[in-house]
Amino acid sequence: MIHIDMDCFYAAIEVRDHPELRGEPVAVGGNSSRRGVLTTCNYKARTFGCHSAMPTFQAMQRCPHLIVMPVRFDVYRRESRRIRRIFQDYTELIEPLSLDEAYLDVSHHQSSGATLAKEIRRRIRQTTGLTASAGIAPNKMLAKIASDWRKPNGQYEVKPNGIESFMHDLPVSKIWGVGKKAAARLASHNLRTCGDLQQKSRLELQQLFGKFGSELYELCRGIDHRDVVSNRIRKSMSCERTYSKDLESIEDRQQHAADIFQELSHDLARFKSDRPIAKLFVKCKYSDFTRTSIERSGLPFQLSSFQDLLDESYERRSDPIRLLGLGVRFVDPEAQSRSTRQLEFDWG
Repeated sequence: MIHIDMDCFYAAIEVRDHPELRGEPVAVGGNSSRRGVLTTCNYKARTFGCHSAMPTFQAMQRCPHLIVMPVRFDVYRRESRRIRRIFQDYTELIEPLSLDEAYLDVSHHQSSGATLAKEIRRRIRQTTGLTASAGIAPNKMLAKIASDWRKPNGQYEVKPNGIESFMHDLPVSKIWGVGKKAAARLASHNLRTCGDLQQKSRLELQQLFGKFGSELYELCRGIDHRDVVSNRIRKSMSCERTYSKDLESIEDRQQHAADIFQELSHDLARFKSDRPIAKLFVKCKYSDFTRTSIERSGLPFQLSSFQDLLDESYERRSDPIRLLGLGVRFVDPEAQSRSTRQLEFDWG
């Protein structure tokens, strides 16, 4: 298993396309107003404490000479497609996680994963002028962790006989599925490393953390049974906009929702899918950067349905919003299949 992760992908593309930026702290994202947010930044900018999702004005306070470039998703998607074509020369089992990273199942190759990863990284550099890092391991979780070990422009391999030592001192925050809240909860039980978790039995972890406790029992030992899924089914589609001036009234929200609805309708038409829509949803981000969302099933896909959801959202919280989004969730065919099998089991 190989996990390929591009190094500061968006920022690296901007530096490549604007050589005068080389050696400078560079970020990609919103402008320097209080509404802009960084999408990513290069390693030079990170030395000043800048990071993705940081408000641009805060990043500029930490790094006054930070150069913030506008987002160019059309360019990033084009480069991502070029990189994907390189992957396809080595395997059909490719699971993209985003534009800049993917899992590759190369278990059918005669060459070692480390050799293939080195060759893939060389070709990416040769074709795009960009660098990538790679993790090589027996499973997805370990490969993803390993790809971060020698960044930027490096690779690291976790071999089967080295999993035990690799995992022992690994922070629990590195485990797949463990976010900040979960890590804090684990720390409250003095469980800070995978070695700490390994001292607990499966039953003890289940008693502490329910079903996830059983998963933790395996993950902390480097066990991950997930396969590479090359044809990931899209679960939702949405469009959103961030505004330079807060939308204060319900009338403002309704007016802008009409424009977003047209954009969403256009995207759905381009998607050319006959999959039925299960739910509609709206989401709002407030001036304090908190978010809220509301969704309903059984509503027809029409503007009035979203406007009803906006009315309900406004009744819950009427504070001015800086971001508004509309979206749909598709019926999950796998869930439908599971429900059918369950019904057949219950009634058969």
